[in-house]
This record gives sequence, C-alpha cells and structure tokens, in this order.
Amino acid sequence: MQRRTPTSPLLSLPGAVPAEGRDEGVAAHYGDPFREQRALVAGRGFVDLSHRGVITVSGDDRLSWLHLLLTQHVSELPPGRAADALILSANGHIEHALYLVDDGTTVWAHVEPGTREALLAYLESMRFFYRVEVADRTDAYAVVHLPAGSIAPVPDGVVVRETPHGRELFLPRDELEAYAGEHGPPAGTLAHEALRVEAHRPRLGHETDHRTIPHEIGVIGSAVHLQKGCYRGQETVARVHNLGKPPRRLVFLHLDGSEVHLPAHGTPVRLAADGPEGRQLGFVTTAVRHYELGPIALALVKRNVPVDAPLIVGTTAAAQEPVVEP
Repeated sequence: MQRRTPTSPLLSLPGAVPAEGRDEGVAAHYGDPFREQRALVAGRGFVDLSHRGVITVSGDDRLSWLHLLLTQHVSELPPGRAADALILSANGHIEHALYLVDDGTTVWAHVEPGTREALLAYLESMRFFYRVEVADRTDAYAVVHLPAGSIAPVPDGVVVRETPHGRELFLPRDELEAYAGEHGPPAGTLAHEALRVEAHRPRLGHETDHRTIPHEIGVIGSAVHLQKGCYRGQETVARVHNLGKPPRRLVFLHLDGSEVHLPAHGTPVRLAADGPEGRQLGFVTTAVRHYELGPIALALVKRNVPVDAPLIVGTTAAAQEPVVEP
C-alpha cells in the first residue's frame, strides 16, 4: 500500500483551498489563482510542493550506479547542477521521472506524488554489490518552488535545484510553516500548473500514459541523453531517434474562451471539420486557465494530424501549436 504523504500545514493559511487528484495534500490556491500566477511571473512568493516524494541516494557509487539506470548522463554530475531523468521500461515506455541534484555526498530527487514507493522498490532491487544507500526522505523534507527571479533567501544547509524555471528547495518539513511566514505570498498548484502548461513542460501521469515514449513529449535532450551508455529501454530510444518518428506528439492548445468548464484529462481531441462525432485523434492531458492567455491545454495527438488543422476538444474549438514536430 502506498504510504500517504503528510498533509501540508499550509492548508491552514487564510484562503487556502485544497487541491484534488494527484496534487491532493497541498493548496490548489489561496483565494485568487490569477493573482498568484502574476506574483510568480514577477518572481514573488513560493509554491508549496510538499506532496511530492523525496528520495536520496548516498554512497561512493551513487552517480555511477544511477548512470546505469537513468536516461540522463549523471556519472560526472557536478555538485549543485540540476538534472532531469527518466526510468523506462524494457520497451522504452516512461515509468518514472526524477528531478535531481547532487550535493557532493548525496543525490536528492523529488518525484511525482504516488510514485515513490514503486520507484524505491525498483532502485532497491538494482543495488546488487554497489556502494549505495537509497532512502525515502518524504516525511522529513518538503519541496518548495521559488519562481525565476525570486530573491528570497535560502536557509543555510538547504539543498537547492537551480533550473531555468526557478529554484526547488528540499526544505526540512518542520521548517515549512516558518518559511512560509517569512517569504510569502504563497501560490497554489493551479498557478504552478498554468505556468507549466504555458511553458510546454510535460508532467508524468498527466502528459504520459502506460505507452508514452520520451520522443512523444519532447524530452529528448532535456531528460534523455543520446550519447550515454546502455540503460533499460535505450534500444527503443535509439531506434525511434535514428530510424523513425514517434506515433504521437505533444501539442499546445488555445481553447475557446467562451466555455465555462475546462476539459478534463482524457477528453477526446478531433478535427473540427469532423465534428464532435468524428474519429478521435488524441486526448487532453492538462487544461488550465492562464492569467493572460485564457484557457489553454496540452494534449497528445497522432503524429500525422496536420499542424495547421483546427481541432475540437469535446465540443470546444481549439487551435494548436506543435510542441513536438511531426
């Protein structure tokens, strides 16, 4: 049974509305998602991501061992440099996504809610004779996102991932409330997700399903290194990269703003010319309301869908922008 991540104490802050689904356990917003988006874009505030799993790998062989398992080149990863990585099935399908950094003695990684126990079990099964220790640190550490441009200080001793989209802190969980009190205003997951979708960044369990391969969601190069040694699923990665095209591709959608409700995950995508009863060509993965762009979404569609074709999502008109080229 999956261990439940502790509910965030920040849900007691004024205006906090709990998130649902995969982001359960933290706040969806604190009263005004659009204001929270604007604050993040301006480099102010933070996002409580304490529902995410935190895993550490320590020991002399940690980097060389992870290098054998991950899609990313990490054998010489310098301390403090952030890296994204995947674990694939033998057939090249995405099973796990890790967002990691090495502090010089330990690799810290945060992962999607609900995935850490399966990931830990896999890592433990692959230890063999390597000098590594794998630990679940979720109960002791909370992930906090500081937006790009933030000048909020980082407490001494806190491990940080520096990315183009901001900083991710592995903050001791018992310091979360005090940090929030000093470095607000808080922003919820709705604001964080809106900016993620705007930036075309895929998320495990949202833009992926049981048959997704890395090429479909545009992570070749960012999370998949094409010149590293062997790892599980590499044959599929190399074959598609060198000889073919993925069967599906990620697209960014501008949705008709007159609709009251956002399309749910899995809502069918069709050609507008075929109407709501036409052949399904894909599905919505994440739909959000953006403070400037209005309703937008990411979707997976068949590779041969014309890039200039008007689409419909359910009954909602949609214009597409390619994220992954056909």
